[in-house]
Amino acid sequence: MPANHGPSVTPYGRTTVDTQALFFVSYDGLVNNNSFQKNGLLTYRSYQYAVWYAADRNAVVGRRALGESSWATVKVGHTLKSDDSHNVMSMGVSTIDGRLHLNMDSHSDSFTYVRSVSGLLDNPSGLSWTANRFGAAQPTLDGLALTTLFTYPQFISTPEGNLQLSYRAGISGNGRNALAEYDGTSWTNLGEWTSSTGVYRSEHGSSAARNMYLHGIDYDLDGRVHSFFTWREQNGAVMGASGGIANHDTGYVYSTDRGRTWRNDAGIVVGATGSTSGCPGPIAVTDSGLVIDSLDADHSLMNQESQAVDSTGLPHAIVSYVPGRFGQCTTNYVADRTNHGRAFHLRKNSSGTWTKTEIPIALRSSQRTRLVLDKYDNAYAVLPRGRIAGASKSSGYRDWTLLYSGSGLNAFGGEVVIDETRIRQDNVLSVLYQEKSTGTTTPSALHVMDFALPS
Repeated sequence: MPANHGPSVTPYGRTTVDTQALFFVSYDGLVNNNSFQKNGLLTYRSYQYAVWYAADRNAVVGRRALGESSWATVKVGHTLKSDDSHNVMSMGVSTIDGRLHLNMDSHSDSFTYVRSVSGLLDNPSGLSWTANRFGAAQPTLDGLALTTLFTYPQFISTPEGNLQLSYRAGISGNGRNALAEYDGTSWTNLGEWTSSTGVYRSEHGSSAARNMYLHGIDYDLDGRVHSFFTWREQNGAVMGASGGIANHDTGYVYSTDRGRTWRNDAGIVVGATGSTSGCPGPIAVTDSGLVIDSLDADHSLMNQESQAVDSTGLPHAIVSYVPGRFGQCTTNYVADRTNHGRAFHLRKNSSGTWTKTEIPIALRSSQRTRLVLDKYDNAYAVLPRGRIAGASKSSGYRDWTLLYSGSGLNAFGGEVVIDETRIRQDNVLSVLYQEKSTGTTTPSALHVMDFALPS
C-alpha cells in the first residue's frame, strides 16, 4: 500500500432527503437514524436509495442518481404504528431479479414487508419511480409468516444473488436470532440459529435467559459470513448495581455455508440454523470458544455496535463501553456512557490473534459508532453527531485521529446511518443524518452528506 494512502475524508456534497422528517426521541435515538439499520441507505449500480418516515408517519422510499441532488420519493402504503425508535426501516436487494425489499415497523411484534416489481433496480432510468412499482404492504414475506415477536431486520445479499433476512424472534433478554432466504421466486424460513437458554453466572448472580445481539452479518469476498455479537441477560442480578445494562462479552462466529452452520473462531462448528436440539443445536452462551473479548456486565457495553470485513477477509468491529479506569460498576447507563464511554477497534490479525485499540476520542453520547473500511483497509469510526475518526492500516490501526468534527451539520446527538454498499462501489462514504429538532417532536431535515475517501 502506498504510504500516502492513509485515511482521509473530503466533504464534497450534501443533499436534503426530506425537509420535514418525523422526529421523536426514544431509547435516546431517532427512528430514522439508528445505526443498526441494514440498510437505511444503499447504492445499487448508479442510484442511491433511502428509507425513512415522513412527518405524517408515512413510510417513504426515495432514490437519486449518483451525483444528483434531488430525491424522487414514493409512499409505500404504511404508517408508523408507535413512537418507538427501534421500529426502523431496512432495505435489501435481490440481485437475482433486481427487486428492492423493505421491512419495517417492528419491535418484538409484527412487521410490515413491501417489495418492488422485478427489475426495478436494474433499469432505474427506464422505469418510473411511482407507487405502482411496489406491491401492497404485507404482514408476512409473501405469505411466509415468521414470528409474532419480530425485531431488527437486516437484509444480506448472497454471492448467488439471493437475499437473506436476519431477524430476532422473541424479546430483549429472551430471544433467538433467525434467518429467512429469498431465491427470486419465494421466501423460505431457514430457522433460528441461537438459543436463549442456559445459565450464565457472574460474580454477582446468575441468569437463565438472554438474547444474542448482532453487531452485523456480512459476507466477505470469498462467501464467508461473519458476525460479532454481545449477550444481553434477562436477569439484572448479573450486574453489581441497577441502572446499568446487562450486556457482557464480545463474541464472534462465522459460516462457510451461507449461514446453515456456524463456527467459532477456532473453526469448530458450534451451531446449526433450524436445529432445535442435537449436536450441533443452536448457539448457546455455554458453548466454548465464542468470546474473543471478555467483559462483565458492569461496564454498560453497547449492543449492536458495528462491524466490517477487510479486503483479505479479516473481521473488524467497534465495541464501546465505560473502561475500568472510570470505575468498575456503572450505575446509570446513559449518563455513564455519555460522561465516560469510549469506543474500541477490535480486529483479527493475519496471524489469527485479536487486537483491541482504544479510539482516543470521547463519545459524549450513549449511542453507537459505525465502522467502515476503505479500499486500502484504512478504518473509519463514524461517531455520534457525524464526527469521523480514522486510523491507517500501515500503523496497525494505532494512529486514530479525528478527521471531521461534524461542525455545521446541526446533527442530532445520536447515531447516523452509513451506506455500506457505496463505499465498496466507488469509495464514497455517504452518511444519512437528521438535524436537531427545534422542539421535542417538531419535524426536522434529513440529509445525506458525501465524503470522498482516498482514491
